[in-house]
Parts: sequence; C-alpha cells; structure tokens
Amino acid sequence: MAPAQCAMCKAVVEGGNQNMAEGVNNGITYLMVFPYILVGVLFYFLYRHRKKVKN
Repeated sequence: MAPAQCAMCKAVVEGGNQNMAEGVNNGITYLMVFPYILVGVLFYFLYRHRKKVKN
C-alpha cells in the first residue's frame, strides 16, 4: 500500500485499493504546490520591486 501523508489520510487509504491511495497522495501533492507557487511569485515581485528602486 502507498504511504499516506497524514493519519486521517492513512486511515482512509487502508480501507481502499491502490488506485485510491495514489489518488489521495496526488491530491495532497496538488494542494501543496499552490503555496510554493504563491511564495515564489511574491519573492519574484519583491525582487523586481527592489531592483526598480535601486535604479
């Protein structure tokens, strides 16, 4: 069985099949991507703003 990310997800996955386990893990990964993208965009705009202020 695929390792789940948290205790609640593990409990749900243990009762299901391999496809459901992969779906749960893919969903968690999908949800984790957005905060990293938002932080990256924030740092990009801060970098661009500081570069503009120096010139």
